[in-house]
Amino acid sequence: MDDNRKKALLILSPGFPESEADTTCLPPQQVFVRALKAENPELHITVLSFQYPFFAAEYDWHGVRVISFGGRSRGKLFRLNIWLKVWRALGLLSKEYQIMGLLSFWLGECALVGHYFAWIKNIKHRCWMLGQDAKAGNKYAKWIKPKGEELIALSDFIVREFAKNYQVRPLNVIPVGIDTSLFADLSAGKDIHISGVGSLIPLKRFHLFIEAVAMLKQYYPDIKTVICGDGPEKEKLLKQIKSKQLESNITIAGELPHHEVLKMMQRSRVLFHPSEYEGFGAVCLEALYAGAEVVSFVKPMDNSITNWHIVNDMEEVGQTIRWVLDKPDLVRKNVLVYEIRDNVRKMMEVFEQ
Repeated sequence: MDDNRKKALLILSPGFPESEADTTCLPPQQVFVRALKAENPELHITVLSFQYPFFAAEYDWHGVRVISFGGRSRGKLFRLNIWLKVWRALGLLSKEYQIMGLLSFWLGECALVGHYFAWIKNIKHRCWMLGQDAKAGNKYAKWIKPKGEELIALSDFIVREFAKNYQVRPLNVIPVGIDTSLFADLSAGKDIHISGVGSLIPLKRFHLFIEAVAMLKQYYPDIKTVICGDGPEKEKLLKQIKSKQLESNITIAGELPHHEVLKMMQRSRVLFHPSEYEGFGAVCLEALYAGAEVVSFVKPMDNSITNWHIVNDMEEVGQTIRWVLDKPDLVRKNVLVYEIRDNVRKMMEVFEQ
């Protein structure tokens, strides 16, 4: 075997941007992969994307090689066929490069293929657990039976959740990070009282966002709020807004490009994140750096984070948001919790151990 082969890290993901212009597909993972390449220019990085984009192709994305298999989340036989195609691609890549490791996003089908390929080839495999994959009932966790050293948790919350459900404790914690270069003028004016960002699905509980605005309107009649996102709950939420006569107070802006979401956060005083379950919302860290304060029900890290308020019920939501809105603008801070380059370095250390 040629010892002069280039070193490579292979990333397995259910989805990845179809082009450099596609900023709405998994923004935190995009930020991570771009920073990984920028910090390690000599390292060959290939992303193998199972389901999205909805076409099979090979292309360059910011200097990263992407191989998409166009799975489209179709049925069992088709999914098995995608796994076989990924397996063959991994085999070819392992001949072409010195593989320093495989990194799977989520403990799902990508981790299943990555785990067994790495086991057969005696390559290091690590799975970055990013949220709902730590919940009870994950069939892939039972099929893989990962050890603690194979798992990287997104947060302390994910460590506890997975340990509770599977009696295995992930040994590494690497949260999402912020790329500060993506933010424009940090001194932008705050003309939005509250923003919310996320998919409009039941888990995210945006009906509570609307309830909070209805409650706060009695104190701030002209309260201005924006929900950025799209999904199956949209029509239901629009009906709720209408029934509470909040059309002039709440805008559902739909799915926006990532840079537009960041601009919206820079105009916001509060990000209310009503989700009932969250591994570690990247939007919360982005909001903190954009100068907003965050209110949420889920506490991702054991340590408290500046300007991130954890609440237990809707009464506390109202009290906390009022307290933030009544603060003078002079005390506003841009809080940087995790810088993406630090997180990338931690990830590389995991593979170099």
